[in-house]
Amino acid sequence: MTTEEKNIILKANDLSIGYFNKKKPILISQNIHFSLAEGELVSVVGANGIGKSTLLRTLVGLQTQLNGSIELNRRSLKEYTIIQLASELSLVLTETPASQNLSVLELISLGRQPHTNWMGQLSEVDKKAIQYALEATNTESLAKRKCFELSDGQLQLVYIARALAQDTPLIILDEPTTHLDIYHRAYILKLLKDLAKETNKTILFSTHEIDLAIQLSDKMIVMAPSKTYFDEPCNLINHGRFDELFPKETISFDAKIGRFIVKS
Repeated sequence: MTTEEKNIILKANDLSIGYFNKKKPILISQNIHFSLAEGELVSVVGANGIGKSTLLRTLVGLQTQLNGSIELNRRSLKEYTIIQLASELSLVLTETPASQNLSVLELISLGRQPHTNWMGQLSEVDKKAIQYALEATNTESLAKRKCFELSDGQLQLVYIARALAQDTPLIILDEPTTHLDIYHRAYILKLLKDLAKETNKTILFSTHEIDLAIQLSDKMIVMAPSKTYFDEPCNLINHGRFDELFPKETISFDAKIGRFIVKS
């Protein structure tokens, strides 16, 4: 099934991103185009400072877009209220939670806030969503532990579980593998791949793990200095898009094996 035949969850057209300094727009990247369909795992890659986090923050409304349009479920992002957005997308950032004294179960339960009544009581539907999130991320054994007791890898799984419990069509994660060893980096990204397939949710994440992203992503957003590209990994490789990311005198991309090689 082609992207055109699937339901489009998130779409950007001629998008320009950046920030304002004394009301003056500072451009970081422009002419960004992509359409993300349901059930797809999509990665955002590029060098440090290229604008990956700025792009994600713009897509969820935390930063104002400088130009172009963003559509969430075929509706302009600007039309959504904060409460409405909480039912359409869930966000996993790298920041430490406000209270690490929360238990794992309490933190995951917060994902149900957009769906609970005014008293915050959990219904049977809420409890089932939380239980599914625990099972899907293999965090059941951590449920009673405090968040400050967890390793970085365990805490990242809990954040993903909270996003799953929120039960939105779109999940966006900013650098979900930061500070993790190579096993846990691969484990987290493989989990995201499996979740997109099993739940039919669209999952968008930024990462420095370009080699892993190439292997696991359905589509990739490649933010190069000259232009931002969007396509399937194999097409991006064939068109030499990864060659533009880093200075060639230090590191080069080997299209045959799909990996970066440090020059000796």
